Amino acid sequence: MLLNLADRPQTIKKVLVFALLGLFLGVFGVSRVAADDADLGISGQLKYKNAAGETIFVAGATVSVDGLDAVTTDETGSFRIPVPGPGEYRISLDTATLPETVSLKDANRNFLDVNLSTDRDQVVIFSLQDGSTSVASESRFALRRVVQLSVEGIKFGLYLALASVGLSLIFGTTGLVNFAHAELVTFGNLMGYFFNYYGLAGVVGFLAPLPAPLGSGSNLIIAAALTMFAGGILGYGLNRFIFRPARRSGVSLLAQMVMTIGGSILLRYIFLYFFTGGTRAYRSYSAQRASEFLGIYLTPKDIASMFVSVVILLAIGFGLKRTRSGRAMRAVSDNRDLSESSGIDVEKVISQVWTTGAALASLAGIFFGLDAVTWESGFRVLLFVFASVTLGGLGTAFGALFGALIVGLVINLSTLFIDVELKNMMALLALVVVLMFKPQGLFGRKERIG
Repeated sequence: MLLNLADRPQTIKKVLVFALLGLFLGVFGVSRVAADDADLGISGQLKYKNAAGETIFVAGATVSVDGLDAVTTDETGSFRIPVPGPGEYRISLDTATLPETVSLKDANRNFLDVNLSTDRDQVVIFSLQDGSTSVASESRFALRRVVQLSVEGIKFGLYLALASVGLSLIFGTTGLVNFAHAELVTFGNLMGYFFNYYGLAGVVGFLAPLPAPLGSGSNLIIAAALTMFAGGILGYGLNRFIFRPARRSGVSLLAQMVMTIGGSILLRYIFLYFFTGGTRAYRSYSAQRASEFLGIYLTPKDIASMFVSVVILLAIGFGLKRTRSGRAMRAVSDNRDLSESSGIDVEKVISQVWTTGAALASLAGIFFGLDAVTWESGFRVLLFVFASVTLGGLGTAFGALFGALIVGLVINLSTLFIDVELKNMMALLALVVVLMFKPQGLFGRKERIG
């Protein structure tokens, strides 16, 4: 949704800014409140599917946590180990206690490391398989593995695209390279956690008696909508009160870029101070088993997030092509001076770009948070976001989309040839190779210099 408040009274703008500031402080103030340690635990369920496709529960297996008493699974394969409080724990499965026909899918992964820092149980999953029939070792270049890595690459690329489109449009309309864009991703990551656990009552206490999302934590879908709204307001505020005055004062783009670097560092450590280190997990969809479809394993949350990403990116593409605001964005991105002389309100368009770009980055933060919620989630993907934008062509929204998909595919498919630890290097290598032959990017336009 495109939001513009440039023509509203100054009082409304001030109210929005102070509301956002209060929301920000309330969010991270709540996150520093110590969790109730009285009844924390680590739980799970051991089960597998036999050759007939039936689900079999594993009873009598031994599961332990370092330094604590071991437990055995009940008749439904379930177990729960109470822990003294938040912290890092290693959960181990004694494979000798498994039935003879049952084994781990990865024989070397009989343990799981978790960082428990929430006020509810941490659910863990051990992947088991029916070992009654021998399974042939899969070739590194097996078709199933190639397809699996491709799907995972597309998923990562879709998340990157949500973050990259806004960054590309901001550059296209203002010429600004915004290094603080990564913190908009982190903001969405943390705000999703906040709304998922506390709802609006985390900020406004008297709402507590009301139903979710006002009085308590809400489903992650509602939390994502609230997060996008908060992210959009943050993006609008950054442009309205920091970068628009800088542009009008004649501050150079280089100086503005340095401002974004400083702002990024400041926000990152504000997140660290209030949110604290370590990783957390959303209350909703934190642990799911992957389902097999045509030999591809995906969890329900992965399928849902990919579908939502595709729908939103298609909506953004339609908006840029068919709506008046979208055409104005593309016009300003192509030639700001000509657009202004033809009657387009450039500042209004820039405000819409900041608002929309920040909302999309916040949604990307939600999706990245499905794996882990952390204070530096945006910083971890910042290099890939810039690689996507540069690869597709600076300032082009559609270029950022295709660039992100290419980066996601290259990163994952490269593990067919190299170790997993080196896969991130391949995205930068692909960027270098493309720029050697197309310096303007895949979808960028050649420009005359001089």
